Amino acid sequence: MKADAASLLEKARHAYAQRAWADAFALLQATDAIAPLGPDDLERQLWSAAMLDRDQDSQVAGDRLFEAYVEAGRYDRAAYWAFFRGFRLLALGEEGHATACIQQAQRLADGFGRECAAHGYLILLAAQKELMTGNDPAAAPLASQALAIGERCCDIDLVAFARCYLGRALVRQGRIDEGIASLDEAMLPAVDGKLSPIVTGLIYCNLIAACRQVYALDRSREWTEALSNWCGTQPQLVQLNGVCLLHRAEIMELNGAWQDAIAEARRATTSLAHTTASEAAAGAAYQEAEIHRLRGEFAAAEDLYRTASRLGLEPQPGMALLRLAQGRAEQAAATLRRVLATTKAPLGRARLLPALVEIMIAAGAIEEARDACQELEAIASRFATDILAAMASQARGEIDLHEGSAATALGHFRAALTTWQRAGAPYLEARLRVLAGQACRMLGDEDGTELEFDAARTVFAGLGAAPDLARVAALTRPTSLPSHGLTRREIEVLGLVATGKTNRTIATDLGLSEKTVDRHLSNIFDKLAVNSRAAATAYGFQNGLL
Repeated sequence: MKADAASLLEKARHAYAQRAWADAFALLQATDAIAPLGPDDLERQLWSAAMLDRDQDSQVAGDRLFEAYVEAGRYDRAAYWAFFRGFRLLALGEEGHATACIQQAQRLADGFGRECAAHGYLILLAAQKELMTGNDPAAAPLASQALAIGERCCDIDLVAFARCYLGRALVRQGRIDEGIASLDEAMLPAVDGKLSPIVTGLIYCNLIAACRQVYALDRSREWTEALSNWCGTQPQLVQLNGVCLLHRAEIMELNGAWQDAIAEARRATTSLAHTTASEAAAGAAYQEAEIHRLRGEFAAAEDLYRTASRLGLEPQPGMALLRLAQGRAEQAAATLRRVLATTKAPLGRARLLPALVEIMIAAGAIEEARDACQELEAIASRFATDILAAMASQARGEIDLHEGSAATALGHFRAALTTWQRAGAPYLEARLRVLAGQACRMLGDEDGTELEFDAARTVFAGLGAAPDLARVAALTRPTSLPSHGLTRREIEVLGLVATGKTNRTIATDLGLSEKTVDRHLSNIFDKLAVNSRAAATAYGFQNGLL
């Protein structure tokens, strides 16, 4: 029997070294049935179960490790495993049980008699809570304390994890270079295979998330590829494979490989279907929805946005942009106002503000668009990344274009266009070319207009971006009618004005506030250069608007 156990254990350790998690777990389980595993092999069993997303098996192994170390008087290690159990339970949303485990870890660590790594992990948990509530200035010093303890206790997992949290806190404070440097340094032992398996995966995901938050696209691509390669060496991996596929889908969308991005998002959904990673599953649904929206497949997009919402993700700004594409600008505006009212973190708001500018211009709420642009410019100045600056430049250009300042708008569009070209984002580049073409037309430069529209049309056709293709077609359609600049909603309001209805009646008919109708009418007067309802109505009939 002992010989059988020894043979199985040797095979199990080999499988573990090869990252064959399912094989290692099965062999360790078989060995344990013959002769109880020692602490080192119990730890291998725990990590194997964790990489297979087998929470119950992982917790059983963790409980046995905890008990073994308590019995041996190794309260430092017992405290670590109590912490690990609490940390995982927090991720699963079991806060009561998790809190009890964390308190147990604190008591054992304090009873050890001197500083141990568990003290650092407990401080790191406090840093995580500060990050989750947006208190980044408080998170950074806590992460630094945990890092110092990790270095003194020679715990490489703790050191890497603390550097990761420190980097995230610094990035979110606008200290981009310092933060990215800390994140990169956290990755070094992960790339070299020196960290525990789960810690390696968590650091990859934290790093990519931080890079995405500040639009460090080159870093996102680089580390997503590294994560993909790491997952690729572990064909039996379950825990992080779906998250890896999701990150790949996001990069593919940016690169213009939309069909591949949909396939990858669907693979991520399938991979995550039997795991506890609902946040990642929601992200996969949102990612696929975005591409369906851009291709004009609105019903499929809406279904997936709703799936993302059911899984706990706010599906914005995608769903609001869907409503805009459906001609429901007022509804889109109301949604983004609601979401922004509860979004406090600057980088979280930066994801929503460009869409808000576009939607508010379409809804005729130019003052709100201007306020959103100013806020985006302030965030771009604070965080000082090229992509945020390009987003702010584009928003400013859209407002200038709307107000007739074509030359100024074109300057903003050109600045943003250079950044998107460098970033390798063909769809975003093509969208800017449409705006630049409109500015050229306002300046009387028809050759420039044609060049910009042709370049955009080629990209949209290659991507299958049907709504954008239709927009370019409408802009290039020959017409003898003068340019009026009215939005669809403004034409709708003008049509009701022509029937003699009052603003209050129009508001009731369209489901708007009377104030919004007043604003639409003011915009109509300004754009048509008229000063009365009768003159606006006459213009509409004379120029084929009604």
